[in-house]
Amino acid sequence: MNESLIIARTEDFVKEQLGQDTTGHDWWHSDRVRNTAAEIAKIESADVFVCTMAALLHDVADEKLNPSKEEGLHKVRTWLSSNLTDEEQINHIMMIIETMSFSGGGGEPMQTLEGQVVQDADRLDALGAIGIARTFIFSGAKGRPAYDPEVSPRDESLQKEYRDYSKGTAINHFYEKLLKLKYLMNTAYGRKLAEERHDFMLNFLDQFYKEWNQGNQ
Repeated sequence: MNESLIIARTEDFVKEQLGQDTTGHDWWHSDRVRNTAAEIAKIESADVFVCTMAALLHDVADEKLNPSKEEGLHKVRTWLSSNLTDEEQINHIMMIIETMSFSGGGGEPMQTLEGQVVQDADRLDALGAIGIARTFIFSGAKGRPAYDPEVSPRDESLQKEYRDYSKGTAINHFYEKLLKLKYLMNTAYGRKLAEERHDFMLNFLDQFYKEWNQGNQ
């Protein structure tokens, strides 16, 4: 089976798995990450096919969207094994997906260039205008308020606390995760793309606080 056909089948599989998601981890997120990963891969001379496949599938295995991390990973490996014959490729794609999570910023570093590319692409989709939109979508889905000046950002170095979605606010998420991402980018081109998106978020926060505090100054 040629790569174009495998990618097309992967697209259909991801749409089936994530088509009903309302937390910002939907098909369109995977599609954007795939496109950004392919762009970075070409510039950084990485394997575009491996990057494309890992980017498309990364959220199908996400522990936030499955009963457990293990079940999500098993689902992806089973699907890959039925569509790819190169075991080395399968293992490479799975290694990337297994290492993707932010987890408070303290996760295991990516071991390959392709992994670094996909991780950068995923992090870029959490930045800028898209990142802002996804933050409020996710917070709304989890019942978190947009902002509460009496609630401070949490210590995101603790994975258990980071995964407790019942706490916190959308605005605090900028300080707990989003504003850290620029400094966690792996590739030179990823860092370049992150700069503009990071600055956009800072400008958004300035405007948000200005409007929130209107008349209270």
